[in-house]
Amino acid sequence: MAWWDSDLAYSFRKSPVAVGAAIVAAIMIIGALGAPLFAPHRPFDLATLSLNDSLLPPAWIKDGRVTYFFGTDDQGRDVLSTLMYGARISLMVGVASVFLSMFLGIGLGLLSGYIGGRIDALIMRVADVQLSFPAILIALLINGVARAVLPRSSSDEWVPLVVLIFSIALANWVQYARTVRGSTLVEKNKEYVQAARVIGVPSSQIMLRHVLPNVMGPVLVIATINVATAIITEATLSFLGVGAPPTAPSLGTMINNGNNFLFSGEWWLVIFPATALVLLCMSVNLLGDWLRDALNPRLQ
Repeated sequence: MAWWDSDLAYSFRKSPVAVGAAIVAAIMIIGALGAPLFAPHRPFDLATLSLNDSLLPPAWIKDGRVTYFFGTDDQGRDVLSTLMYGARISLMVGVASVFLSMFLGIGLGLLSGYIGGRIDALIMRVADVQLSFPAILIALLINGVARAVLPRSSSDEWVPLVVLIFSIALANWVQYARTVRGSTLVEKNKEYVQAARVIGVPSSQIMLRHVLPNVMGPVLVIATINVATAIITEATLSFLGVGAPPTAPSLGTMINNGNNFLFSGEWWLVIFPATALVLLCMSVNLLGDWLRDALNPRLQ
């Protein structure tokens, strides 16, 4: 209850956009995480699939069935159930890649800002070079190199997902590093850091125990917004055929598969995954915008 009575919770309650975005995000996240419990069908259980049920339209259209409310795909899989499982893959990849890029960016940003010198120059020059290329191209490059180096294993569907997470994370660490570096340059000259140095506290402890907690505010805002960016990047890579494998399709993979049937009239194979992707990313972005404004002292 203490959090509910805080200024942050009050700001959340007074923002209809934030509340609506939180409700939409919560519904989609609960549906994705609880897909094995809530999904009406098991879309990846071959024993339950029938090609006779393939390409059925949604339930409210002629020849549609109530049991397949959003219709079926070319393999007879229920689109609604596949959406729930696909959203789980997209969320997992997005959140995991954000955490990994946060870990890498925060660590490099702390080192760059606190130690300075050649380490600072080296890290920032690498960041400057990476910023000169679009993140999607960097992710494509890293993904391609990793797939070429790693041995191909058709029995392990998680290998492409791990490669995908690392590709997106390595393409997005620069924002965190530059933000943390700028905040660290300010914090390291404050009295509490100088006092810790005088009494002989090691630099590693100063960075982790004193500086890090005071630079996490902007990082959390960036991370919230970047979850949606990471999900879109994953969907783009999957749409291009270098993302999630067909045996564990994400929303991007579903859009890619549905695109092959779009001009033959099976519009539901594209519209529903695309709508789910837009709603998920928009709700997360709106929550990130609210959090940025709520944590900005100039707007208080």
